[in-house]
Amino acid sequence: MAGLAESGGSSSAFAPARLWLMLPSWVLIGFFLLLPVLMMLIYSFLTKEFRGGVIWEFSLASYDKFFFDRGLFGDEPPRIEWTYLGIFWRSAWQAGLATLLCLLVGFPTAWFIATRPARSRAIWLFLVTVPYWVNLLIRTVSMKFMIRDNGPVNEWLMALGVLDAPITMINTNFAVQLGLFYSYLPFMVLPIYAAVERYNFALSEAAADLYASRWQTLRLVVLPVVKPGIVAGSILVFVPSLGAFLAPDLLGGAKNWMIGSLIEDQFKGAAGNWPFGAAVAMVLLSIVLIVLFLYARSQNRVSG
Repeated sequence: MAGLAESGGSSSAFAPARLWLMLPSWVLIGFFLLLPVLMMLIYSFLTKEFRGGVIWEFSLASYDKFFFDRGLFGDEPPRIEWTYLGIFWRSAWQAGLATLLCLLVGFPTAWFIATRPARSRAIWLFLVTVPYWVNLLIRTVSMKFMIRDNGPVNEWLMALGVLDAPITMINTNFAVQLGLFYSYLPFMVLPIYAAVERYNFALSEAAADLYASRWQTLRLVVLPVVKPGIVAGSILVFVPSLGAFLAPDLLGGAKNWMIGSLIEDQFKGAAGNWPFGAAVAMVLLSIVLIVLFLYARSQNRVSG
């Protein structure tokens, strides 16, 4: 009891020190995260200057432009602006498909690595992560070189007799999806690997002793236990895929824009529409935060 009292007293005594130790983290978060988001929010309510830049006059014109079409001169009755909403929808299903593909490939990969002997797991993890030591831009340009019409992929397929003529893969939705999948696959593998590594394989043996099939064991025993890793990996893949712009720009072309490409284009050069780009970014951020909030709330209900 005396030891517990001393421990509690010591913990209370160092409480002010903990606050000071966390101060650098809060300063970094505030300066590099909260402040830029606040600046983006303010810019989204400003007015675009005709020759570029902004005018410090607050309005909802940028949000109105995203959701409504009022004609060339802005004097027609408002109609829903399907162009930007269509880009948003394309971004959502591309990100969702990339997340699904990463899960289908990442789960077996993580399971394989986690079930290897302990001394060889580091080698397998190294092989998964080593391509990502190279800058994302370089890897995306390399992907573009690989899948172009006269690139190595088409040449290999024709040499094997699979194709008679090159097929167009660049500037398609397939190329964008390939770029997203390649860019974010480790973000799915590593969280699932961490969850599977902690899994008690005696549970699978017990399920087999109770005559459960492999599918039943996977669905009723394994997946519920490793679910936190799957959810974490899905979030880590879906969120950056939703706002990606390198893969759509370099692999998809102008006809396969995603929301990240739209935002990036608004901030190019002096004539870019900064308020509109900021408004689109805030819409994207709001939707992501709402989805994460709803998920966290559902998890709290399940825990409760």
